[in-house]
Amino acid sequence: MKDWAKKDLELIWHPCSQMKDYETLPPIVIDHANGCYLYDVDGKEYIDIISSWWCNLLGHCHPKVNEAIKHQLDTLEHVIFANFSHRPAITLAERLKEVVPEGLTRFHFSDNGSGAVECALKMAFQYHYQTGHPERQKFLCLSESYHGETIGALSVGSMDLFAEIYKPMLMDQTVHTQGPDCYRCAYGKTRETCSCECFEHMEKDFAEHGSTLAAVIVEPLIQGCAGMKMYPPEYLRKLRELCDRYGVLLIADEIATGFGRTGKLFAFDHAGVSPDIMTVSKALTGGYMPMSITVVAEKIYQAFYDDYHTMKAFMHSHTYSGNPLGCAAALAVLDTLRDEHILEKAEEMGNYLHDALVEVLGNHPNVGEIRRMGLINAIELVTNKETKEGFDGSLRMGYQIYKKALDRGLLLRPLGNVIYFNPPLTIDKETIDIAIERTVQAMADVLSLYSKIKI
Repeated sequence: MKDWAKKDLELIWHPCSQMKDYETLPPIVIDHANGCYLYDVDGKEYIDIISSWWCNLLGHCHPKVNEAIKHQLDTLEHVIFANFSHRPAITLAERLKEVVPEGLTRFHFSDNGSGAVECALKMAFQYHYQTGHPERQKFLCLSESYHGETIGALSVGSMDLFAEIYKPMLMDQTVHTQGPDCYRCAYGKTRETCSCECFEHMEKDFAEHGSTLAAVIVEPLIQGCAGMKMYPPEYLRKLRELCDRYGVLLIADEIATGFGRTGKLFAFDHAGVSPDIMTVSKALTGGYMPMSITVVAEKIYQAFYDDYHTMKAFMHSHTYSGNPLGCAAALAVLDTLRDEHILEKAEEMGNYLHDALVEVLGNHPNVGEIRRMGLINAIELVTNKETKEGFDGSLRMGYQIYKKALDRGLLLRPLGNVIYFNPPLTIDKETIDIAIERTVQAMADVLSLYSKIKI
């Protein structure tokens, strides 16, 4: 493994990494994978409890998805998607139309999540321009939101970790609204008892900017990069009503939450309302192929429909739009979700996982909250359960636990002071038990080093 890791460090610049860290934690070179398990070139096993950045929905090397891609490869690997199409893309759009939130009817293909968000922003902007409202040029997002790392996507996010240095390049009209923080609620409420009193921040910003807003973009119910912050569906219902009142489009970024991650096929399904635009990626192809889709309501599509010379067309494209291999993978994912009743099984495993985590870590003095939605469980680390004070960022507590977990054969990538489980929906109880045991051991390895912390 050392030879491969050395070659990697001589050649590759990894994403979201300080490469100097790799001097003490060299890249782990994976040879093969199966289900929830990864195996490096030396044969060491790792449980992929985060679905390799949340996209591996059905486990690695799922036989049905494998077979679908192999079959498609012998038929058509790629074709230009302007004025050409193919049966896998048409079938996929047809299948998705049956299951996406009501009113979403048209499917624009891209090749990654950030690309889908860029597409959604441009659609919203151009929609208002072409329907007689060129003054609607602003976007609104929640504090601590994340929507990707291209320039437009960064502009409608609130994570300075990704955006701070690029601010001179970003759109400067985005409104950043104070979002929900249910663990540290300023109103003394809980997710179960609140009426989303924090929504007053959204109402205030709409009152000031509503007439010039093109769209609001939100991560529905779970703000992933913020530390898996979870908020109730009532917030989305209130937001839908507010957008309708002001004539503002509502964009749902379901890239991380789509295809069963929250316990329903899409997070917006919990709220019983529909967005005007929805972006999907990651689990769309089960983590196999880079593909994303921006799904829109009919009224938006119709605003672009005209003779070509009017230039109302949406001049936005990606080379690999509608790639047949990605479509084949996505169709196999949908088939498997339906035929094997994956969401029902995942609900059972979600209950089991959460109960087991609460039993083992619920009374831990440095665990402030274990929050759960679907199979996603987030463990927030604190120095004091009463004050809910988190660890100083310079300690890199989550990162230290991540490293110890790797030693024990668990991929448990942190989000600041939050470590989380977001496994494939096909995980079983035995793997859950092993993953929890390795998590507890990794936490003990790290927390025991700090004498001021009682464990």
